[in-house]
Amino acid sequence: MIKDRRVVWHGENSINNMLILASKSPRRQEILKKYGYDFEVLLSNANENVENLSAKNTVEYLSRIKALSVYERVNENYVVIGADTVVEFDGKILGKPKTQTEAYDMLKSMIGKSHNVYTGITIVTKDKRITESVLSTVKFNNLSEEFILEYIKTGSPMDKAGAYGIQDGNIVEKYNGSYYNIVGLPIERLSEILFSFGVTPKK
Repeated sequence: MIKDRRVVWHGENSINNMLILASKSPRRQEILKKYGYDFEVLLSNANENVENLSAKNTVEYLSRIKALSVYERVNENYVVIGADTVVEFDGKILGKPKTQTEAYDMLKSMIGKSHNVYTGITIVTKDKRITESVLSTVKFNNLSEEFILEYIKTGSPMDKAGAYGIQDGNIVEKYNGSYYNIVGLPIERLSEILFSFGVTPKK
């Protein structure tokens, strides 16, 4: 992980090493690694308080300020990725639960029902920046009380939007759209944008 300082770029002939992910999410890092990207991690110091925005506008705004916050602190030759994910259910935005009780309430409310997952992605370079969002829809299984309580005990819901991870067992009955978007990084669309910026996976 790059420390919080201005980064000096030395490898001018190797664009793949110029990628920075402005996120501490281990899942986003795992997805980028799985798809063969070389990158460093530098965390944003942006103020992420948001009010009165739709779910789509929220993730786009947050991904943008995260990416810009990091880009301001690095050499201009870097390509910075910012991302943010939320769950939209019953007209409300569900972020990461602050307490186990909140996690329980989120999971309980979505049993057997469908919700939307939005991830915003922003890519910033010295020449341009692009902000987009990707939508997937998810339907929960009919989770039992015992399953919910045991799942919360694992701690996994506490760092995930909507208090769950699609990869965490038999939670989801079905979904439409990008699986990786639900995990937190729509790599299919992100790869297309990075390619247009001249950034490709390592060989």
